[in-house]
Amino acid sequence: MTDVTVNPDEANQLRDKVVDQLKEDGTIVSPGVEAAMRKVPRHLAVPDAPLDEAYSTYDAVVTKRSENGTSMSSVSAPQVQAMQLEQADLRPGNNVVEYGTNGPNAAYIAELVGDTGQVTTVDIDADAAARATRFLAETGYSSVRVLTADASGGVPEYAPYDAVVVTVGAWDIPPAWREQLTEGGRLVVPLRIRNLTRTYGFVRQGDHLVSSSAHVCGFVPMQGEDAHEEQLLSLGDGVSLRFDDGPTVDPSPLDGVLRTPRAETWTGVTVGRTENIGTLQMYLATMAPGFCIMSVDLDSNTAVVEPSNKGFSLAAVRGPNFAYVLVRRTPDDKNVEYGVHAFGPDGASFADEVADCIRAWGKEHRGGPGPRVAIYPVGTPDDQIPGDRVIDKRHSRISVSWSAA
Repeated sequence: MTDVTVNPDEANQLRDKVVDQLKEDGTIVSPGVEAAMRKVPRHLAVPDAPLDEAYSTYDAVVTKRSENGTSMSSVSAPQVQAMQLEQADLRPGNNVVEYGTNGPNAAYIAELVGDTGQVTTVDIDADAAARATRFLAETGYSSVRVLTADASGGVPEYAPYDAVVVTVGAWDIPPAWREQLTEGGRLVVPLRIRNLTRTYGFVRQGDHLVSSSAHVCGFVPMQGEDAHEEQLLSLGDGVSLRFDDGPTVDPSPLDGVLRTPRAETWTGVTVGRTENIGTLQMYLATMAPGFCIMSVDLDSNTAVVEPSNKGFSLAAVRGPNFAYVLVRRTPDDKNVEYGVHAFGPDGASFADEVADCIRAWGKEHRGGPGPRVAIYPVGTPDDQIPGDRVIDKRHSRISVSWSAA
């Protein structure tokens, strides 16, 4: 492909429009992030993309796909980049490492840390690193170090870092990311917990990390040593379940579960169509038994399950019982009400158990900030980890603490 012809004035106008939108929606709140995003010509990182795609406020530009069409590398949407930059709270003179690169974000970081700061950007994909090198040289940020490496071990030669910014989806926190941070240093990472990804801002406090912010997001998954695949379990009839954490699920108790009578219960919990339900999703993910995500083949016409969203439904498994969450419109058509369908020998009681989780969220956590998440090293004793739930991963023990809204 050949480069798209670019009108510099149009690029400047589109860039300003993006920043104006992000200020209006509350994503950009600091003058430094605003100035950096107004200055860096991000379109030069994706020369084959039309300007309106390069400057789409809420959409990433895919730069590499796998043989089956899955995105392997991208330039993140401006909204996501601004969100993470605000979480990182970067200051002049900071030493920062970025894991996952395509150029523009490293340039934003360089603007924020200034001439007295240091920026290192790393990618496991040599193509992504080469694109970043070209972009940074072309735009005047050649002082940024670009490395091709697996991020799992960090970059010890330039540590310690005041901030680590991760722009790929991570399932766990490699020890090097914490160990190479200064005390009080910030780690910004899209972390997947029980199938749900949030970009978290963490602060190092001794041997652990404590969350300071969290936002819903989506990222290309991490490759290399710390890549992680979800466990997929088929129930038949085009229905599949995805499990992300915990022990491997034994599928045998669920054989024929969809042939049992369906139990149905409604919670009385209603939400407006534009209400943010991110905390409900996370509450069920961390507090409901056997949490997973259900998807139904789009070509399947089965009436056994009737999800509100065939591609993504909150679900749970307990022994031979299976349940999923759905919604229905309220009589006034202004809101939706949450309900539960369940199958299995104890389907009715399991439906009530999942429904009670939804009711607990509605009573105690709706409108709140979400959970406090802390990352402890693997091997930390239970009595040293406060919280409502501990989720064990390869390198970490993740503590999730809910407080009433």
